[in-house]
Amino acid sequence: MAIKGLKMKIAIIGTGNLGSSIAKGLIKNKTFTSLYLSDKNTTAVNSFNSVENVTITNDNMLAVEQSDMVIFALQPKHINAVLESVASKITANHVVISVAAGVDIARIEGIIGKDKNIIRVMPNTAISIGKSMTCIAANEKAQDKVALAQNIFNQLGTTMVIPEDLVQAATVICASGIAFWMRLVRATTQGAIQLGFEAEQAHELATQTCFGAASLLLESGRHPEQEIDRVTTPSGCTIEGLNAMEHQGLSSALIQGIVASFEKINQIKKN
Repeated sequence: MAIKGLKMKIAIIGTGNLGSSIAKGLIKNKTFTSLYLSDKNTTAVNSFNSVENVTITNDNMLAVEQSDMVIFALQPKHINAVLESVASKITANHVVISVAAGVDIARIEGIIGKDKNIIRVMPNTAISIGKSMTCIAANEKAQDKVALAQNIFNQLGTTMVIPEDLVQAATVICASGIAFWMRLVRATTQGAIQLGFEAEQAHELATQTCFGAASLLLESGRHPEQEIDRVTTPSGCTIEGLNAMEHQGLSSALIQGIVASFEKINQIKKN
């Protein structure tokens, strides 16, 4: 169960696209007592320097020392070196969170020790607006800290606790999935332009319809096919369009893309 209202001293090490998105979400929801944002290049977060209780720094050691929870938002190729450089400052009281794609808990334990609280978290960039679908898995030591991680990330969207062996798949569905859905929205926008709408109008039509479709499923709890049945009529234009898309391989292309992305992330893990 989430711990309502709890705030922590948080550090984010790595302020690229995902790290800065997490920072934006934390700042928007005031989900901390202090926030350290650390990176060699802090360009993406320099604008937060004037925000109360937010510190921008290039000193990873300082960020760890001043925090209860450390979020490592790093590329997989960089995480080993950074973890090694701050390992001496990570205590048994820290909650260590990694959002590095393809980096398993065993790899982190091998650097900072199995006696540390290690949680693997996979959000997506919608975390910057508090709409992330975030999956969470923890090592044995951190099982009693999972609710703490949920409390933080539930304020930035929705969380799901899963076994670690599903985190790779969750990365594809939720993190890469943002890009997949963006491409579908873009394609719908292009279709609307071809039918005569101005680009701005087409974009609004596509995005609001996508939002409405997702909201219907979330609020009704119905299966997508049930909602499709409510829109399609015999010999109507909707079923005509759906069938044309399926003849061109819409569902197959999506599934193949998801599987290809999953295979790629497994290659990253091996390397």
